[in-house]
Amino acid sequence: MNRREPRRLWATIRVWLLALSVLFLGWAGGFYRFAGLIPEPDSVSDANTEAIVVLTGGAGRVSAGLHLLEQGLGEKLFVSGVYRGVDVQALLRLAQRAPGNLECCIALGYAADSTRGNAEETADWIRREGIKSVRIVTASYHMPRSLLEFNRILTANIRIVPHPVFPSQFRATDWWRWRGSARLAISEYHKYLVARAEMLLM
Repeated sequence: MNRREPRRLWATIRVWLLALSVLFLGWAGGFYRFAGLIPEPDSVSDANTEAIVVLTGGAGRVSAGLHLLEQGLGEKLFVSGVYRGVDVQALLRLAQRAPGNLECCIALGYAADSTRGNAEETADWIRREGIKSVRIVTASYHMPRSLLEFNRILTANIRIVPHPVFPSQFRATDWWRWRGSARLAISEYHKYLVARAEMLLM
């Protein structure tokens, strides 16, 4: 074997190790910044908005939206990404809520099947309703990507108030100490990166 071949091999290995180290540091730094975007319980605002928007797909979101509507923190409730065939009465039954005077103030969207779809569907609804402020209700770990998509699609004059929900499978505080919560956050971070990349390419 030529003496230069081992040297070339080790030089190639060092280059690859350096490249992988840089990529990992970039990934880790981005994840650290992403983690700072995940809201904690003390960040929940009690500001009023014209509408409350619930993004389906996780436990507790619809119930939280209905509770906010009952509290008067919004005049209307829009639930985005509902399964076809589910009407308002069925939704209230699933959330174990009596219709009362809520039924008249709830609208459902059936078109969305992704976070971007939620934003597009909501944008269409608030244009029809002439709404200027919305409270977004979704899981805490999902909030950074939701705000990214909503801020991209909604016009600048629409005020957005985040309202995180804290599901049982994701720790509200110190989530990085728990394997399941950390795994969920990493998965959401990768989706967030994809969403940012798609925005740059559009």
